[in-house]
Amino acid sequence: MPIAADAPAINEAATAFMLVAASMVLLMTPGLALFYGGMTRSKSVLNMMMMSFGAMAVVGVVYILWGYSMAFGNVQDGTSDIAGIFANPFHLFGLGDLVTADGPRLIDVFGVDVYIPEVLFAGFQLTFAVITVALISGAVADRVKFSTWLVFSGIWVTVVYFPISHMVWGGGLLSGAENGLSATLFGATDGVASVLPIDFAGGTVVHINAGIAGLVLALVVGKRLGFGKVPMRPHNVPLVMLGAGLLWFGWFGFNAGSELAADGLASLVWLNTTAATCAAAAGWLLVEKVRDGHATSVGAASGVVAGLVAITPACGALSPVGSLVLGVVAGALAALAVGLKYRFGYDDSLDVVGVHLVAGLWGTIGAGLLSTTTGLFYGGGFRQTLLQVLIALISLVVSGALTFVIAMALKKTMGWRVSDDVESDGIDQSEHAESGYDLGGFPGGGRSSSIPRSTATSPVPQSEGANA
Repeated sequence: MPIAADAPAINEAATAFMLVAASMVLLMTPGLALFYGGMTRSKSVLNMMMMSFGAMAVVGVVYILWGYSMAFGNVQDGTSDIAGIFANPFHLFGLGDLVTADGPRLIDVFGVDVYIPEVLFAGFQLTFAVITVALISGAVADRVKFSTWLVFSGIWVTVVYFPISHMVWGGGLLSGAENGLSATLFGATDGVASVLPIDFAGGTVVHINAGIAGLVLALVVGKRLGFGKVPMRPHNVPLVMLGAGLLWFGWFGFNAGSELAADGLASLVWLNTTAATCAAAAGWLLVEKVRDGHATSVGAASGVVAGLVAITPACGALSPVGSLVLGVVAGALAALAVGLKYRFGYDDSLDVVGVHLVAGLWGTIGAGLLSTTTGLFYGGGFRQTLLQVLIALISLVVSGALTFVIAMALKKTMGWRVSDDVESDGIDQSEHAESGYDLGGFPGGGRSSSIPRSTATSPVPQSEGANA
């Protein structure tokens, strides 16, 4: 990723494309807040949404200060990293070196004479870090302290996300660098691994990473009161579907934007993303119909997300037909996997494990099977698939182990759980002094109504959903 040495001209088309893509990915986190918020009980909807917005606040600050430097700082400047795991956190601290008196520093990210501002690339990567942390929150809905969650977000993104991001995308151990795992196993040519790991937009970095972290956190925090004994249905299904729609829209920035240019490959990525997502929704609904006799709205929305997750690592390597295959399998696998929490007794509240971990693993491994150039099913041999399995397992183990250490440390110090009374009454009032559906207003219940209660002609009671 060479730096522009002689101030070449900025590629305005690529820059405009990336500004739009980065904005779309940033929108995904509020979309996730709606998706997760609708899936919780009404007394916890604000807390659930605030966990996403809190992740934006914490991770956005941390990424600018030292996150980008840890993940990508060495690659741009050609400096050495630390054991292939992360770069110097202080090398580009605060990103001040990316803006000079002559304007933003330009980079040719893929070495093809397409220059964009490095601050834009940093901003694009910031949005990935934000949503990865926010994804984890769905595993521990309804029961954790907001303050502990914020502290966890800052520590986890530093200790887990930035190193894995560097290892996969920043020239570290899981990349195609000559000192990486692939080059060690299969050799290198001209300083590049002979078999390049496939993770176009974040199967390992985002979804396996967040999925296993969610599982570990759910185990450490423990089950919700009444888990497995009382129904805990989504309180607002239209909100879930709206959130899924926003995620789908933003995901085009996520996947196609990872090409960093408006070109032919970005166009293929767009189509592959659509194909896999549609097929995954169909796969999930088919499983529901056969197993339960009904195809549900929540199933359709969840199938959409499962397909988006699965195609994320593979979107630049597959054909449209291969994307359909990847997607339908992802939807079916995720639909079956969400029931594992009842079989094994862990309370993954909003199915982070079933959707993100399972679909993320399948998408990462499926890329090795279905890649049109090196995939096993296309005559490319076993090496790509083996490499995909290894990087998926390494990401899973590293993230899981480090998350466990962080979660246990916070459990011993700050504590994770709100009290049983608070959890029973609703975490929104205790943690935020607000109520998601109080339209009349009352002291401690959020911004009061401008219409006095005595003059309101049609008071609307607070909705408590089906099982709040």
